[in-house]
Amino acid sequence: MFFVERLWKSVKYERVYLHAYDSVNEARKSIMQYLDWYNRSRPHSKLGKKTPGEAYVMMLPTVEQAA
Repeated sequence: MFFVERLWKSVKYERVYLHAYDSVNEARKSIMQYLDWYNRSRPHSKLGKKTPGEAYVMMLPTVEQAA
């Protein structure tokens, strides 16, 4: 639960409060761009300086490929 609360705090302070959106669609697009950046490019100290995307991939089971 703490992670979700921290995520939304980051979204609000780093994106929402810094922009004056003219429409819900504009806000949605901006927030989705932020979340994409957050997951793919922003390293996190709790994840050993990995991005959430990198941490997720490392948690996936390794599947051996057929020769």
